[in-house]
Amino acid sequence: MAKIVLDGVDKVYSGGVKAVDGLDLEIRDGEFMVLVGPSGCGKSTALRMVAGLEEISGGEVTIGDRVVNDLAPKDRDIAMVFQNYALYPHMTVEQNLAFGLKLRGTPKSEIKEKVLDAAKMLGLEQFLARKPAALSGGQRQRVAMGRAIVRQPQAFLMDEPLSNLDAKLRVSMRASLSQLHERLGVTTVYVTHDQVEAMTLGSRVCVLREGRLQQVDTPQRLFDNPVNLFVAGFIGSPAMNFATAELTRGDGGAQVAFAGYTLPVPDAVLAERPGLEDWLGKKLILGVRPSDFEDSAHAKPEWAPMAARSSVTEELGSEINVIFAIDAPPVEHKDTADLAEDATEGETDMAIPLTDNKALWTARVNARSNVRPGQDISLAVDTRRLHFFDPASGLAIGLAPAAPAEAADTPPVDTGKAPAKKP
Repeated sequence: MAKIVLDGVDKVYSGGVKAVDGLDLEIRDGEFMVLVGPSGCGKSTALRMVAGLEEISGGEVTIGDRVVNDLAPKDRDIAMVFQNYALYPHMTVEQNLAFGLKLRGTPKSEIKEKVLDAAKMLGLEQFLARKPAALSGGQRQRVAMGRAIVRQPQAFLMDEPLSNLDAKLRVSMRASLSQLHERLGVTTVYVTHDQVEAMTLGSRVCVLREGRLQQVDTPQRLFDNPVNLFVAGFIGSPAMNFATAELTRGDGGAQVAFAGYTLPVPDAVLAERPGLEDWLGKKLILGVRPSDFEDSAHAKPEWAPMAARSSVTEELGSEINVIFAIDAPPVEHKDTADLAEDATEGETDMAIPLTDNKALWTARVNARSNVRPGQDISLAVDTRRLHFFDPASGLAIGLAPAAPAEAADTPPVDTGKAPAKKP
């Protein structure tokens, strides 16, 4: 096992295109780190630079106690698992598992022992004599993982290994991957565009955008405390709802007004978010997660009421997604524009504006709700979990340092590394 550190890593292609821009990231020994982001954000390029499959344009990559910038992939003591399995079709499962060890000159007895151990771990014992063509997609992917496991490397690097599998199989393979990591404890760097996969697998998740790190944290903290509009909209399914709003103080305390609605802002929220009170009387961007709504008939009494008319309902068995229009246009910001562009590629949920320039919001309510399309519904909102963002920088208010308006396109980010000590 080994710690992996990326220190100011750049990747510049011909024409000056920066695929990775000054990436600082520390992956702890034994950690399962997931790199996630939309297509073209640089996550696979970053992984390939760690593996030695892409030349590093700037910065340093360290694996364990060695700087590996100039080391060949075979000398980095890592094992990769790819999206396309990369199995040898003419070899049996056993031969595929043993191939890398044979190349290294490992004794036959040791090869047999390691192959059998990996096969037991992955449930492949009964398939050892079969060739890849006789296996299902999930079985082939387990063989690819077994080939990495038998090498006992310092780190596993996985590039979208489950993307070719159907939805049900992906769920079971995610569970298998989690169990494997728990058992082996090997440092793992995992790339995916699927934020649900990222949230369920990662010890920590690193969100990338346009080659730059936006935030790295545990899945729950990313969900609860996104540092900017982009992370807030990318993490979570369905995506967070946004609206331009005004924070004011009324007779009953602070409140936020938008699209004809007024929601109270609890005193505890003002106290917990340094700087939020400075926005009283000003416009900001309000964020509400679908999971922080409920049908009023099933909500806690302290939740704030919010009437709506359902446009579409998605009945999911355990819950219902209620999609409704608010009397306000979609939020205009570079972060939300990037999210909308990514949504058109089918990579994440994102509300599509209606033709009359009203934004669509989503509320997730109890399955016992009787709501149907075209009906009025009384919703309730957990106002303790409201999110607030600076409309200029896109940064979360009270959770990140304020940035000057001219730097709106390049907000400061959480690098995941400890701050440098002052001399």
